[in-house]
Formats: sequence, C-alpha cells, structure tokens
Amino acid sequence: MFSKSKINEPGTPAAPESADTAAKPAATAAPAAPAKSDFKSSAPKAKPPASTLSTDLHITGNLKTTGDIQIEGTVDGDIRAHLLTVGEGATVNGECMADDVVVNGRIVGTVRGLKVRLTSSARVEGDIIHKTIAIESGAHFEGSVQRQDDPLNTTAKAAKAAPKA
Repeated sequence: MFSKSKINEPGTPAAPESADTAAKPAATAAPAAPAKSDFKSSAPKAKPPASTLSTDLHITGNLKTTGDIQIEGTVDGDIRAHLLTVGEGATVNGECMADDVVVNGRIVGTVRGLKVRLTSSARVEGDIIHKTIAIESGAHFEGSVQRQDDPLNTTAKAAKAAPKA
C-alpha cells in the first residue's frame, strides 16, 4: 500500500500520504457504494403522490394510470389504476378497475379489484368482482358480489362464459 501511493503520487511525503490515503479511500469508498445502491434502491421505492381530480372537475372519457388516483369530482368513463380512491362527493359512471379500490362516494358500474372497500358513505350500483372485500355498516350497494382469484383479468371471465354457452 505504501509503495503504491508513492508510485501514484511521487512528490508527497510518505507519512501524511499514508494517513490521508488510508482514511480517504475508506471514507470515500464506503459512502460511494451505498450512495449508488441507495440511488438504485430508492428509485423503485420513490412513489409519486396520488393524482387528485378536484370537486369542480368533470371528466368525460376513460382514465388509465399505473399510479394512484383520487377522484373528488365526476368521471363519466372507465378508470384503471393501481389504487383508486373515490371521495365522498365524487361520482363515477363506468367500470372501475384497480388493485385497491376504496369507495367513499358513488359508483354506477362494475367495480373490479384485488381489494375492494366500501366505507359507510359508499353508494355502489353495479357488480363487484374482487379477491377480498370489506363493506362497512351504512354502505349502500345494489348488485352482485363475486369472488375471483384474479378479478383484474377480464379475459378469464370471457373464457369461462364461452364453454357454458
């Protein structure tokens, strides 16, 4: 180690260089490796905040995102998201499909989700296809409830319906 540092930097004294180079690579190398791994590991973990559609917004058309969305206004169309939250004053007219669906407001249409939760202020008129469901006391629901292992896979339903017909 001492001979390498003398070869790389011939004009500096041996004692201070050995102390500096021994301390600096250890100090520099240790944070540098975690900094790279922190950057790589934090990139997938860094999750953007939920997109919020405010109460004064009325959307006609379909919404699709891989992230989270919170509806506070009115949507006339289908919604596909990772986490879908329908606010208390919100109304959705269309199919809602998400990994997690939390309904505080009104949905007219089919709800598909791995986890579906109807809070006490929820109003749902349509079918719910789920893997797990929670319905709080006070929620209004008109439709059918069906459990499926993969409720987000719409082709599985068509494949099962074809042999029966």
